[in-house]
Amino acid sequence: MTKPPFDITNTMLNQMVDISHLIGQLQHEYERNLHLRKNNRLRSIQSSLAIENNSLSLEQVTDIINGKRILGSPKEIQEVKNAYDAYELIEKFNPFSIDDFLKAHQVLTYGLVNQSGQFRQSNVGIFDNGGNLIHMGARPPFIEKLITDLFTWANADDTPAIIKSAVVHYEIEVIHPFEDGNGRMGRLWQTVILSQWQPIFAWLPVETMVYAHQNAYYQTLRQADKANNSTVFIEFMLDIIQKTLKEYIQE
Repeated sequence: MTKPPFDITNTMLNQMVDISHLIGQLQHEYERNLHLRKNNRLRSIQSSLAIENNSLSLEQVTDIINGKRILGSPKEIQEVKNAYDAYELIEKFNPFSIDDFLKAHQVLTYGLVNQSGQFRQSNVGIFDNGGNLIHMGARPPFIEKLITDLFTWANADDTPAIIKSAVVHYEIEVIHPFEDGNGRMGRLWQTVILSQWQPIFAWLPVETMVYAHQNAYYQTLRQADKANNSTVFIEFMLDIIQKTLKEYIQE
């Protein structure tokens, strides 16, 4: 069981103190306000899909979930329905279970990809707009062991959950275990880990803030890739969580 490469910095420690304080301020409001929770979940879904170029607005996403008909591509509508179903299961998923990880992917990609709920069987690369390879995912024969090792470490290690969640998010993107849906799965699985630590995270739209800082999100992923170390990505995601909490305290 090998620890993924990252360092715990003073920046992270200060971020964690602030985040814990902010969670305390928000806790009561979230426990009593069911309407706020549903609205935030819809914002999470719309933002996570928008990062992957789904063009549907928050209003359209809300209409779909409320059973109304909208004008839109069948694929994008299906993505919304799938994402809602997956996010509804957040509190039931075991974040360290391979079976639950695959089940989440199956729900998220139902009717959209050939290998739904399965690790990919072919090589995959990520290219920039100029067609240059910027990242090559793990070779298919190694994917299951890499994910198993990651979850085994995450389950056993005493690294604080909020840091661990960002490490797992980053490592999922590095391994790129699926033919499609890797970004959505990385963000979803970070939320699964966070919500096991603090249930409030099942309803906090962290993805909305990621979407607002989308260029920085991808740039930080590339920085971590070059360093072969997720420290910069952890600091970025903790900053995103801080911003999300502060925004909802101000509302």
